[in-house]
Amino acid sequence: MDEVDLLVIGSGSGLDVANAAVNQGQSVGIVERGPLGGTCLNRGCIPSKRLLYHAEVLERVEHAGAFHIDAHVSDVRFEAIVEEVNASVEADAESIRNGLRSSPKHDLYEGTARFTDDRTVEIVDGEDEGARVRGETVLIAAGTRPSIPSITGIEDVNYLTSTEALRLRTPPDRLVIVGGGYIAAELGHFFGTFGSDVTIIGRRPNLLPEADAEIAEAFSKRFAERFTVHTGYAATAVSESDGTVTVEARPYEYGPDGGLSEADSVTAAGDALLVAAGRTPNTDLLDVAAAGVETDENGFVETDEYLRTTAENVWALGDIVGEYLLKHSANHEARAVARNLFGAELQPVDYAAMPFAVFASPEVAGVGAREAELREAGREYATRTYRYDETARGGAMKADGFLKAIIDLDGNILGCHILGPEASNLIQEVVVAMTAGSGTVQDIREAVHIHPALSEVVQRGFSGRFTRAGDGLSH
Repeated sequence: MDEVDLLVIGSGSGLDVANAAVNQGQSVGIVERGPLGGTCLNRGCIPSKRLLYHAEVLERVEHAGAFHIDAHVSDVRFEAIVEEVNASVEADAESIRNGLRSSPKHDLYEGTARFTDDRTVEIVDGEDEGARVRGETVLIAAGTRPSIPSITGIEDVNYLTSTEALRLRTPPDRLVIVGGGYIAAELGHFFGTFGSDVTIIGRRPNLLPEADAEIAEAFSKRFAERFTVHTGYAATAVSESDGTVTVEARPYEYGPDGGLSEADSVTAAGDALLVAAGRTPNTDLLDVAAAGVETDENGFVETDEYLRTTAENVWALGDIVGEYLLKHSANHEARAVARNLFGAELQPVDYAAMPFAVFASPEVAGVGAREAELREAGREYATRTYRYDETARGGAMKADGFLKAIIDLDGNILGCHILGPEASNLIQEVVVAMTAGSGTVQDIREAVHIHPALSEVVQRGFSGRFTRAGDGLSH
């Protein structure tokens, strides 16, 4: 059996901790069952956002008429787009693999790790099947995989998950998507832009349920102008005949006694079905219980505020922890684990200003509290909404979007939510103010903003009169 100082399971953000250990002179083992680089590089944010940028380019050309420019698209080489993106991803993954294989300071084990004892794993498949490795310290960073909901008939039809959808060589003529989160929104936008007739079925009242309700409602209305959207419906049955997949869905009611209602169902048919109904942690594949690692009711690893698991000298980070299923959150957690492993004293992970973005059309981004959360907690707060087209740049872009700022009554920034072009970039100023500044509206108001840049949406959104329930608040 091999023994190392640090054993890392997963080659995404866990590699950052592995490299920090190497810099401390430790021996490191890394176990990976798939291509090197983790979910983000191979099956997630990198290929999806590269593909989505092609959709953005196509969308701009198609909307050129709004700017009195006569333009048309004569050809779209969809297969070439997909092949180029996936070739780039595969090259990056292979580069990481070659680097680890040739490194005298890293031992790479290719296959699935399965715990057999305290901090001990066996490789059960892959190139290094049969190898056994024990780490003095173990880091579990093995991510998640697409979740498949319990739908009658789902096991008898050919369906796609995001993994397969990102590799399709032709867009489906008719695509039915089960799920209403960011994966459904991004891939619906991508395939819809390239000609697919898209139908989305989501349980929640609006798409993007993790966004602020006002943003989610506005986004859902915009999507419903482009696609067939059934929000508030749960897929209950699916069947396939002669290449056509048919999904039946019934209204779903939320609340303490929520569930399927007896109201009339809807059906949607297409030549492809994409299941985008969340993610499942890979803890079952690892048999983490054999190492004394406890999980929650959904299978995510239980950790304390320092990212230590319930087993001694076993840590965890990333999607498998389930705090935020975002690559930048995993990177943030990796820095925290490295700091806690090799620093002078333990420091808790700070999730106070964890942003998110959805790269659909329109873009959505947010950070901090949502209004509904504050209302439910009985907190006092004030909001201000500001439209893109009230700025010179936003007006020139004919941008249909808005920013919603949320503060407490002392001017501290509680949250910010944006729908519109470059939302993923605009939100960053608010993140910096909340983490590196004083965390108040003054950080944004007093900073000099380039005129007439789109960043004035943020500056003006945090200036002027905020409103709280029942009255106005000049701040």
